Amino acid sequence: MFGTAAQATMFTRRRMLHLAVATVTVAAAGCGSTAPHRIRLGSGLAGGLFHEFGNTLAEAAGRSPTVRITPVPTAGSVTNLDLLENGTIDAALTLGDTAVAIGTRGLAVGRLYESYIHLAVHIDSPVRHIGDLRGTRVDVGVAGSGAALTAERLFRTAGLDPGTDITVHHRELAEAAEALRSRTVDAILWGAGVPTPGVAVPGSIRLLDLGPWVQPMRERFGYPYDRVPVAANTYPGVAGFETVGVPVLMLVAPDIADRIVVALAELFLHHSGELVPERARGFQFFDRRWLVSTGNIPLHPAAAAYYRSQHN
Repeated sequence: MFGTAAQATMFTRRRMLHLAVATVTVAAAGCGSTAPHRIRLGSGLAGGLFHEFGNTLAEAAGRSPTVRITPVPTAGSVTNLDLLENGTIDAALTLGDTAVAIGTRGLAVGRLYESYIHLAVHIDSPVRHIGDLRGTRVDVGVAGSGAALTAERLFRTAGLDPGTDITVHHRELAEAAEALRSRTVDAILWGAGVPTPGVAVPGSIRLLDLGPWVQPMRERFGYPYDRVPVAANTYPGVAGFETVGVPVLMLVAPDIADRIVVALAELFLHHSGELVPERARGFQFFDRRWLVSTGNIPLHPAAAAYYRSQHN
């Protein structure tokens, strides 16, 4: 099942940890009970959708007899995949393009929702198109986030070399938005649901239309980015625009128990209404047709079998 001694050692360590957790839980609950399996889920920064979704999922899993989830705050997709690879966590939220770009042994439980890439400038900025960013300062989010990787791809597709043609900064979104308002940076890029809370749009910043860059990004990087619309007044007073959509996946370690994978798949399929944060309702989140559309990242066999059993 494992191709290297290192992988076998990692497997053994994880199994020992899982057995230890189960033993403690059973002892506390009393003899004869079946303890739920506890997994550590790499989520994101406080205030972000990864973080909020991780907490919401943990709350829903608390009603499951099979699984309990402990969200682990992180910088985002890249960090989550690193932690999944070294066994620090058991499951990870990640942008799909990040998972493909850096490679992972993780298997998908499902495609969850769409992350919308936003690129904002000050309301009176002369920047109208991505190419106008040459020579400017752009904040692309914290290092270790998936949005920062997508940002680099977007800029390179537009003929901009990050670090040479633009000065790249890395801040949390609230700090980046304040930097834009104070003109410490000229533009900020982030990935999130829509509307993203905490970003003052009317009268202060303007969002660029990124729709025309979706197909060129697909062709250059071979990843099926989505061209997604944002309706007028989603941000009050802002006209409708299009942008780059990136699927958010949940990945699990390949050695995780099948029953845990099935418990997660069951949550996604039958309890999706409980898992959508209030601010994300009505947007591309938990479309059941998409759960199995994980692209280049294969579905865990137990998840695939469960979804087939529910929908023939």
